[in-house]
Amino acid sequence: MSGDGHRQAGDAVVRKLVTFGRILREAGVEVGPGRLQDATRALDAIDLSVRDEVYAALACTLVAKRDDLEIFDRAFRAWFERAPSKNLGQRPIDLGLVDMKPEARAVAAHSIAEVSMDPIDPNDADLATAAFSATELLRSKDFAEMSSAELREVRRACERLARNLPKRRSRRLEPVSSSDLIDPRRTIRRSMRAEGEPIDRAFRHQKLVERRVVFICDISGSMEPYARALVLFLQAAVATGRQVEALTFGTRLTYLTPFLDGRDPDRALDRASKAVRDWAGGTRIGESLDAFNRIYGRRGMTRGAIVVIASDGWERGDTTLLSKSMATLHRRSRAVVWLNPLKGHSAYQPLAGGMQAALPHVDVFLPGHNLASLEEMVRVIMQLGRTRAAQLTRSTA
Repeated sequence: MSGDGHRQAGDAVVRKLVTFGRILREAGVEVGPGRLQDATRALDAIDLSVRDEVYAALACTLVAKRDDLEIFDRAFRAWFERAPSKNLGQRPIDLGLVDMKPEARAVAAHSIAEVSMDPIDPNDADLATAAFSATELLRSKDFAEMSSAELREVRRACERLARNLPKRRSRRLEPVSSSDLIDPRRTIRRSMRAEGEPIDRAFRHQKLVERRVVFICDISGSMEPYARALVLFLQAAVATGRQVEALTFGTRLTYLTPFLDGRDPDRALDRASKAVRDWAGGTRIGESLDAFNRIYGRRGMTRGAIVVIASDGWERGDTTLLSKSMATLHRRSRAVVWLNPLKGHSAYQPLAGGMQAALPHVDVFLPGHNLASLEEMVRVIMQLGRTRAAQLTRSTA
């Protein structure tokens, strides 16, 4: 094979791996050019005709977290084996370099950075993205229309989404290898090794810590079809161990965080279901938010926090109390996001009295009827973690 032939074959391999890396990144797995280069070198050291060896080589080089192995497995089966099957271990892989000469493989290892900047065939990427997980097919499906099996798939997607929660800069400083801020104490200590000359300087910068996010979910009868999926997200968010608080309300407020915590989601959800006694009952939004402000707001739970309220806005009580409670909540928190599943329908208008009373105190108004809307919520929360709500475009229509 000529040098040009080696180059073309190597580029073909790299393009396939880069597309696979992009699919993993879309699913929330951190994959960069360095890991793709490591993957290419690992493939050069194995028998490419053996499926398990290829799987192990890519898993060891592309996956850094145990939680990402399930995502990797589904993506691998769809991208390299094309179609899900019970006998996936017997299916031939379509890696594209089984018959490639060693010279062409060597070229591939040095081409990741260059080829990763080129456009990838969208047909291949779309095919793999649609195939690697049934979750992709559920992104636009309304939660109210989902079966129990589909909700279990949504729960796995919620676990991925919940890992992307915002951070903030703390007043505390931590040592770093390079920064604009010199650490005087450590620099002076090091200078003692060089007769007082600050040759080896030490640096520090502001530490990043998790920003608190408070989720308050309406579990009344009108919200019941959507509350099931939203509570799945709450459990996944609390299980991350970050600054996440979860509460529910119907006719009364329930603090769910201690019940949703734990590694086993099924046990956590079972504990939560026993703790919530007003599931699918009436709605007292104003009274519930007023109780939240009196009990938890005064304890500082909302100070600097992003508050997410999920409700359709159907208030059975006093809308004046709701407006007053929302004003207090907005004043004490960093930002207020309101999820309304009804907003996902094109003909929706916020005509309910509770919704009209709340909207003047809401920074971002979003739908919450499907998985895609939850993804948008996470994106907004991440943006609010870095940017003041006043700098965002308010969406209230």
